[in-house]
Amino acid sequence: MVGTDLKVETMKLMERRGAIESEMNAIIQRLCQPGGPGLSGNLVDSEGFPRADIDIPTVRADRHRLAELKNDHKDLTEKINQNIQLLHTAKPSSKTSAVMDSENRKETSQSVDHVQMRDTADADVTVKIPFAMVDEISEASPAADDGLQLGDQIVKFGNVEAGDNLLSRLASEVQANQGHAVSVVVMRQGALTGLSVTPRPWQGRGLLGYVG
Repeated sequence: MVGTDLKVETMKLMERRGAIESEMNAIIQRLCQPGGPGLSGNLVDSEGFPRADIDIPTVRADRHRLAELKNDHKDLTEKINQNIQLLHTAKPSSKTSAVMDSENRKETSQSVDHVQMRDTADADVTVKIPFAMVDEISEASPAADDGLQLGDQIVKFGNVEAGDNLLSRLASEVQANQGHAVSVVVMRQGALTGLSVTPRPWQGRGLLGYVG
């Protein structure tokens, strides 16, 4: 019964996290629409005056709310992971399978088993954590051309997943795969999506053209 209760709690936490992700995506879309200030762009013009083309109080409120949501998302993810570890400890021999939350998740077109949930009492649960979010993306960049979007939360980039030394590992993965397609898994509007991104030179900086 304890395991069943823990699974029910974990499902509810995942639903709450999905709602937070939807709200975060809506804010990101507002801030990053054409002509918008982005997530960290200046709110003053070149002469130091407040920009007249944006609603500065609304932008500040959106950025503040986004920061709150990121913290809430982090806390929920940590709690979910704690529950998952307890479930794994209780059921060490359970076989992992790729089953999504029936309301807030859908299967990707690729064989990704990073998020799963089962209703049966003897099922197990595994979740992979997004380790970066696409805050800015340049037009005509490899990332944009290959399908990455603003607000995408990166779960896996090639062989890189959440962990230590992410920046150096990502940089090495990108350099090692220049000119070669890399499998990428992102969380987009609450659902896992599989992409293929090819790091390559372009007219801008780096080999991808996005900031995470």
